[in-house]
Amino acid sequence: MNIIAVTVLVILLNCGSFCICVPPQQLLVNMTVVRNATALGAFCLDGSLPAYHLHRGFGAGVRNWILQFEGGGWCNDLKSCLERANTRRGSTKYMNKLATFSGILSNNASLNPDFYNWNRVKLRYCDGASFGGDAMFKNGTSILYFRGQKIWEAIIQDLLPKGLGHARQALLSGCSAGGLSSFLHCDGLAKMLPNATVKCLSDAGFFLDEKDVSLKYTMRSFYAKLVTLQGVEKNLNKKCTNFFSKNPELCFFPQHALKFITPPFFILNAAYDVFQFNHILVPPSADLLGQWKGCKNNTAQCNEKQIDTLQGFRQNMLLALRSFSKNFSQWGMFINSCFAHCQSESQETWLAVNSPRIHDVVQLFTAVLKRPFLVISFSLFTTD
Repeated sequence: MNIIAVTVLVILLNCGSFCICVPPQQLLVNMTVVRNATALGAFCLDGSLPAYHLHRGFGAGVRNWILQFEGGGWCNDLKSCLERANTRRGSTKYMNKLATFSGILSNNASLNPDFYNWNRVKLRYCDGASFGGDAMFKNGTSILYFRGQKIWEAIIQDLLPKGLGHARQALLSGCSAGGLSSFLHCDGLAKMLPNATVKCLSDAGFFLDEKDVSLKYTMRSFYAKLVTLQGVEKNLNKKCTNFFSKNPELCFFPQHALKFITPPFFILNAAYDVFQFNHILVPPSADLLGQWKGCKNNTAQCNEKQIDTLQGFRQNMLLALRSFSKNFSQWGMFINSCFAHCQSESQETWLAVNSPRIHDVVQLFTAVLKRPFLVISFSLFTTD
């Protein structure tokens, strides 16, 4: 099937509490360690081998694949990366060997009707740079492997002979830092699978290049240090880094990189993304007196000025997204007004009784990803 993504303008909706009346039986999938990763120099931060979880497809989905990047933040200096290396975020030694597959990874047709019978893969995250780096730090007995790019390549090489090389359709997705990985590797996967229809989905990965409440570019500074430390620049989109030749690290931000991505792309994000609220708009360094503490803990405690600031951040996200809808015909988005972060891996927000809806259409993003030539256009309105 020749699947074409579409332009979907943004509609914002109020989100109620989520529930599933009858909890589904959990699908637990074993970890596969990439034994041949050593040959590629692909190691987690601590030197352990990378890993993934694969649940085989069947029936009509046997030649279709979902590759889902795991999320989990980043580390941008030696101290934080050394600490991370001793956790499940930097070493497969500390990871659970069984992963729960739900939401977009579920094998239940009633809970995941579009992708339940696809080959579904969860790529474990252990590098701290959205699978983007290629460097190493060594100081005496302290060694850190910044090999996210190599990890990505090693996992793909391991999956190709297992059926990925004969894929008919492939969807590259991810949540949070994994959603950002989808932007970084979308073109790469299309090149690795020249005979497949490749599309990409980012869930909560559209991190904004915005000033915080103290008018500083805190996130830009954070990413710049990350890109330098982990050797990410050489793996960023070349067209993007050429365009931003004076500040190539900007290409780590999806809003700057998206215009240079070739395959169809779909963006799922909350306009009031709670991670971005806490780390981009109001990072701890911008609120030393704790004036935002109450608002962060409970939005009902936000004063009028804080609400205006939140609305302004939402508007900036919509403007950054809407600019692409005017220029591209092979991409789409689903933006809701939930205070949330990541919605595709949780059954409650992927497909449940009270999942986010647009005109009573639940999980619109899956419908758009699956059906050809589907064009849906909504007007933009606010929920002030």
